[in-house]
Amino acid sequence: MHFPGDRFTVMLFHYDGEVDGWRDLRWADRAVHVAAIDQTKWWFGKRFLHPDMVAEYEYIFLWDEDIEVDGFDPIRYLRIVKREGLEISQPALDHRSQIHHRLTLRARKGQVHRRFYKTRGGGRCDENSTGPPCTGWVEMMVPVFSRAAWRCAWHMVQNDLIYAWGLDFKLGYCTQRDWRLNVGIVDSEYVLHRGIPTLGDGGGSKVAPSTKAARDRLAVRQRSYAELQIFNRRWKAAVVEDVCWTDSYP
Repeated sequence: MHFPGDRFTVMLFHYDGEVDGWRDLRWADRAVHVAAIDQTKWWFGKRFLHPDMVAEYEYIFLWDEDIEVDGFDPIRYLRIVKREGLEISQPALDHRSQIHHRLTLRARKGQVHRRFYKTRGGGRCDENSTGPPCTGWVEMMVPVFSRAAWRCAWHMVQNDLIYAWGLDFKLGYCTQRDWRLNVGIVDSEYVLHRGIPTLGDGGGSKVAPSTKAARDRLAVRQRSYAELQIFNRRWKAAVVEDVCWTDSYP
């Protein structure tokens, strides 16, 4: 177990209800198991990781299940996070990973990077970029929050929006300071993202998808985009209603 029991509490969210299937692992009996059929990570996080319930922990790791951590050391990771003052962070992704955003790709030099610049291949990030996903941004699959950042992020997670699309572009506000400095990617402690689409086909991506599985994944994608639009509309409405709030990152 890469997360030693004297330093971490492991909580497993079972969206398939298969709690007993983990009993063969030595550490399973000391983990907290929560089962709810057909739910998602952010749904679980909103209901079972209330900031008051996890207030004794300095950091919250809220990770997907298709992450390989063979070379990852969480103690070294947190040592770097504290030294760098990162309120929200993630381990970089190994080059063998499924990569969605270039910012999260592991840099071969240094221990931490905070921004991504456009390369010859083009892209939307350059030296003038000041916001997500070029800087001040982590991906939703492996975020790590400080205690204070999680309290803020938890309030952003909407009760009725189960996929949390759009949240990643707003998390930088939860650093309470400068998201260009206090959000970052840790390169020296990296993980492998396998990219298994468990939403819709139960993780069976290594075989040819059935018609039903493909249809289910399409439904998940459509719901995610719909939730993104809902989240953004709610954010804009909240900005208008809160006359005391000033956008630090216009």
